Amino acid sequence: MLQQSRPAGEFLAGIRAIFPLVIAVIPIGLVFGAVSATKGLSALETTLMSALVFAGGSQFVAMDIWTHPASWIGVGFAALLVNIRHVLMSASIGTKMQSFSTIRRYAAMLFLADELWAMAEFRAGSGTLTPAWYAGIVTPFYAAWVGSSLAGALLGAFLGDPAVIGLDFAFPAVFVVLVMGFWKGPETGAILAASGVAAVATHHFVPGVWYIAAGALAGLAMALWKGKVREQAA
Repeated sequence: MLQQSRPAGEFLAGIRAIFPLVIAVIPIGLVFGAVSATKGLSALETTLMSALVFAGGSQFVAMDIWTHPASWIGVGFAALLVNIRHVLMSASIGTKMQSFSTIRRYAAMLFLADELWAMAEFRAGSGTLTPAWYAGIVTPFYAAWVGSSLAGALLGAFLGDPAVIGLDFAFPAVFVVLVMGFWKGPETGAILAASGVAAVATHHFVPGVWYIAAGALAGLAMALWKGKVREQAA
């Protein structure tokens, strides 16, 4: 009986852990739905995009460059640039999924969003990351994202420009909170500074979404350099 109740307890613990981020993702989903409505997507198309893509960053970038008819190559390439960070994220969290079967591990990667990755990393740092706990953080977060996207699409005409009522700040605010959770002092600050400077400079001089890749590569390069300096000092 105890063995049967343990997965349920882990699942509920995951729900409790992700609940604050579920509340935070709802306004982001509303913004995406409203933006997609202004681009001419139907409520069904918006909902399907959120359910199948499930990647807020690339979805917003796709809407930013959306045209009629849509350039599928352009949209797809932009999404690839935005989501290429998932290679590093999956490599990181994959090493902490010892209790996952192969099938469960692959299934878990399909729902790997920034917030879920961060929560899973925090969990792995303090205990065992289990499939039930991971399902507990994924289920409400996924439902909130898809549901709020649908609501935003339906209410898009009433919401108007999300920036007017400040909803556009919800997206960066969530990432600020996540970054602070990984703060480890000046070294983290140097990595963030390198990434930010590279992204801003690239955005200013290079058209398109290359600034995302530039920021990621600059942050990675700084992290590698800091790691070598630490090893030499030791």
